[in-house]
Amino acid sequence: MTTRNSLRDIEEDPDFGITLSDGCRLSARIWRPRDADDDPVPVILEYLPYRKRDGTTARDALTHPWFAERGYACVRVDMRGNGDSEGLMQDEYTPQELSDAVEVISQLAAAPWCNGNLGMMGISWGGFNGLQVAALAPAPLKAVITLCSTVDRYADDIHYKGGCLLNENLGWGATMWSYSSRAPDPALRDNWREMWLQRLENEPFPPGIWLRHQHRDAYWQHGSVCEDYSKIKAKVLAIGGWGDAYKNAVPQLVEVLPGAKGIVGPWVHKYPHFAVPEPRIGFLQEALRWWDHWLKGEATGVDADPDYRAYLMDGARPARWYAERPGRWIVEADGATSHIPHRTLHLTDRGLSDTPGKLTATVASPQDCGAESGEYCAIWLGPEMPGDQRHDDALSACFDTGPLDHDTDILGAPRIVLHLSADRPQAQIAVRLCHVHPDGASTRITYGVLNLSHRNGHTSPTPLAPGAACDVALELDQIAYRVPQGHRLRVSISNAYWPLIWPAPETSALSLDRGELQLPVRRTARGAEHSFEAATAAAPSQTETLRDAHNSRKRDVDMTTGVVTLTIEDDFGKVKDVDHGLVSGSVAREIWSIHPDDPLSARGSCHWTDELERDSIALRTETTCSMWSDAQHFYLSARLEAYENGVLIYERDHSDQIARDHV
Repeated sequence: MTTRNSLRDIEEDPDFGITLSDGCRLSARIWRPRDADDDPVPVILEYLPYRKRDGTTARDALTHPWFAERGYACVRVDMRGNGDSEGLMQDEYTPQELSDAVEVISQLAAAPWCNGNLGMMGISWGGFNGLQVAALAPAPLKAVITLCSTVDRYADDIHYKGGCLLNENLGWGATMWSYSSRAPDPALRDNWREMWLQRLENEPFPPGIWLRHQHRDAYWQHGSVCEDYSKIKAKVLAIGGWGDAYKNAVPQLVEVLPGAKGIVGPWVHKYPHFAVPEPRIGFLQEALRWWDHWLKGEATGVDADPDYRAYLMDGARPARWYAERPGRWIVEADGATSHIPHRTLHLTDRGLSDTPGKLTATVASPQDCGAESGEYCAIWLGPEMPGDQRHDDALSACFDTGPLDHDTDILGAPRIVLHLSADRPQAQIAVRLCHVHPDGASTRITYGVLNLSHRNGHTSPTPLAPGAACDVALELDQIAYRVPQGHRLRVSISNAYWPLIWPAPETSALSLDRGELQLPVRRTARGAEHSFEAATAAAPSQTETLRDAHNSRKRDVDMTTGVVTLTIEDDFGKVKDVDHGLVSGSVAREIWSIHPDDPLSARGSCHWTDELERDSIALRTETTCSMWSDAQHFYLSARLEAYENGVLIYERDHSDQIARDHV
């Protein structure tokens, strides 16, 4: 038996086969101690569609060998229909996906080199399905580490937010349209071409699936663990980042799951041992403490850790990218943020006030308000963060405090309550909480959006009665942020937020006559209340760069037509894996355009190029898609092309028309 501090020699299997009950063979990459047959170990499973051979290779190399040396079998599985696995994938988080995972867990737990205990770990998709599989409660699954995930697929994923249609529904749908159309590595599959053509023929266009479910119906309830948290028996460590779209699930899980712990840092959508903005943390060491306790029964002290550890960011000037966020770690010993007291500030004609006052405000924003919203989910490391909000503030109704008389530490989800009327039956609202600097620069602290036909819930929306006043309330995203003494708070309210959400079908005006901000204000932290070990990692994967990566975002205004266009290009470069020789490269492009006076001018287009090369074989897919709308329908078009050695071998077009339903 090895001791906790000794490292074990490990071996790697790049194509371990797991054959499911229906005969479908999944491909796994496994790192495990060489002596695991004689000294069995727990399994850490990461189960994804993102291609272990070329998609997640870099992060896998930094992570899984490190755990394996410390007495774990790390198993990275390509899901059905992706990477080097057989079969077809029809959608995200399907019953098939989850039942396959349960089968995988059962087989791994029975392996002679496994001690029968298993944990699931993953970020984003892998964070989602880790929770979803935990809700199925397979007996060997004892613990989960979920990163950048959600508990509610409708309310807090890339599809809808506050009942508003996120443009990421098209953007990430285009990403999956591209990802899942790629071929297996020809070096691993003699029938790679047959597998590839089968994928191309059967690959669904995801945005059309998701856009057919505009309410929170049974489709979204499936896989939303908030439907019944009690089904989760495994112990959950939840991790998120303030620069990421998925930060709300962490306090939600901490509040409801016995023994759950939460960590939220300043990061974007990345693992915390190599994430940005810094500071990074020793994520691997924290995870090892979790695994050693729940999978090996060792007394590592994780059960006595504070329930919630959050990085309280110092107020910073607005920037589209941060390399580092100054601040300090704070802790909440019991619970996350629901117990934080609230300060109520009233929206008045004089600004944000501690006392109620008269309010007669109109919100009538042009359709391009939201230009400084940044990327919905910052992930590609380009200039994706929210910029200076002064541009959007000028197109919004704004309410400011006076200069603050002390540092104000915000921890939790600010809540906005409004009494308003609209002149149209369909309208939306976006609320931003901003930090206003002495020179007028405006940093977005957090935000929320609401489709006003969803004001009473997301299951059965109802149109507004034009001119009739109603009460609406919305929670902004969770945050931990310090506004310095002498600076101001601002609430900015608009009824457009492009290009983050799709516009309502008509221009509208909202009339506000009452409103309040319920601000969660924590006691002022006097210093760091916690510290983590420094980040560490295993040796990085070795690649040869054939084309450098590059990211760009450009906004243009056509002075003749008035159309405003955002053009995004993320060239991920092209590399050769030194270990096994596979060459891969990708380029993603998005174009979002709108006229400030016309919501029906909105249009989004995406184009992905993916390359895969092995010896004399050169494969490429080109996937394109577009979306536009009129007052009654959404329209989608998409095209998929596949090339082998420069010759077009497959092409398919897709078009769709989907009725708008209170969106």
